[in-house]
Amino acid sequence: MFTVYVLYSINYQKIYIGFTSDLEQRLISHNILGTKGYTLKYRPWEVIHTETFEIKTDALKREKQLKTAKGRAFIWEMINIG
Repeated sequence: MFTVYVLYSINYQKIYIGFTSDLEQRLISHNILGTKGYTLKYRPWEVIHTETFEIKTDALKREKQLKTAKGRAFIWEMINIG
């Protein structure tokens, strides 16, 4: 199984979109273990949305969709409603 996920940094009002086969470990990497990259400076992150896929290419396709302007608008709407 593959998970497309959206992280949100409430302190910095930032989002991050990714995919993984191990969401729990990936969240630890973003919040605790990571030493470089975009997510490091906007910690802590919380998972605000997930979608699961059996096929990796389907997960990659959805991740790409969420990273478009329309996908990001969908995410921000979800944040502002919630």
